[in-house]
Amino acid sequence: MSNAMAEDLNDYPTSARAEYVFACMKANGETQELLQKCSCSIDVIASIIPYDHYVTTETILSMSQVTGPVGSEFRTTEQAKLALQDFRRAQAEAEIRCF
Repeated sequence: MSNAMAEDLNDYPTSARAEYVFACMKANGETQELLQKCSCSIDVIASIIPYDHYVTTETILSMSQVTGPVGSEFRTTEQAKLALQDFRRAQAEAEIRCF
């Protein structure tokens, strides 16, 4: 595989992967076993969703917690709903493979 192709498949920066793993472990338990499972999970998600879509989804999830009309835009638009659906499908696949 050429370097360009490898980079395309691994476009998530280390910091984004680490943030996901830390949050996953915080939510599920801070053990060596969960470190492995959470690391596997972000790898599966990264294999399904391009990084720019992941960033969009993270923004939607964060902004949807804002109250009022601003948060409502992130909770109710079709684009937001579709992005969240794709992300949740990737998470479900990761759960099947890793947990």
